[in-house]
Amino acid sequence: MEFRSLREPDLTQLLALYRQLDPKDKETLLTDAATRWRQIRNIPGSDIIVGCLDGRIVTSCTLIVIPNITRGGSPYALIENVVTDAACRNRGFGKTLLQQAAQRAWDAGCYKVMLLTGSNKPETLAFYEKAGFEQNKTGFQMRRLPPRTE
Repeated sequence: MEFRSLREPDLTQLLALYRQLDPKDKETLLTDAATRWRQIRNIPGSDIIVGCLDGRIVTSCTLIVIPNITRGGSPYALIENVVTDAACRNRGFGKTLLQQAAQRAWDAGCYKVMLLTGSNKPETLAFYEKAGFEQNKTGFQMRRLPPRTE
């Protein structure tokens, strides 16, 4: 398994993997994906991280490093869009991916790394805990689009 930053030629594979997040979700055009990928890369420390098996992207997450004024000016990080190909789950790829993302956040000077999940499935919550995350805050959100279904 190779973990690395997404490259522009990978976008088609990434979009196919994202369909597993919610097959009913509105599809993103490749040109729009390229624009958004460039915007993410322009935020210092931020990236889309992928795990490749035999040259194929099988796991991915987005890491956003957010500048901050509290905590001595230390930034914090948000992880979103965590997905592993259904055929490759329960093999440790997602856990390693999240650990890689957290290490990048630490390397960027972040004092914490956060992620949210809409899932209440015990196996999903256990997955995040095994990757080193604690469920110890209450999250609130406002949405313009409905949440994903499980």
